[in-house]
Amino acid sequence: MRHWTEGFDDDDAEESLVRPYTITGGRTAPERDDLALITLVATVRETFPEDARGRRMQPEHRAVVRLCRRPQAVAEIAAALDLPVSVTKILIGDLIESGQVRARPPLAFAQAGGLPETAILEAVRDGLRGL
Repeated sequence: MRHWTEGFDDDDAEESLVRPYTITGGRTAPERDDLALITLVATVRETFPEDARGRRMQPEHRAVVRLCRRPQAVAEIAAALDLPVSVTKILIGDLIESGQVRARPPLAFAQAGGLPETAILEAVRDGLRGL
């Protein structure tokens, strides 16, 4: 089995490991457990104060806010930013905490009593394969 860093030269591999660590302020896992790949995220306000812990927002935070002017799924945001989903979830958690975005399950889930239809799951699967 190939390691995901194979094929990078040394400089690229080092940068690919350091940048997500920098973006998240050293955090390696999201604090929230309610953000699934299909959770919808929408912008509430577009100001960029420090987050609740006094950290300054990264450019990636601003990009998430811009992307979410129209509701976007967590998977779509990660793909648009070209970041791992775990890093994207950390960024979204920061923005939820600071009141700049809100997250909700897709309407189809809420209307179906929390159980997704097979067609929706297949559409999500096909969309993720297309990434």
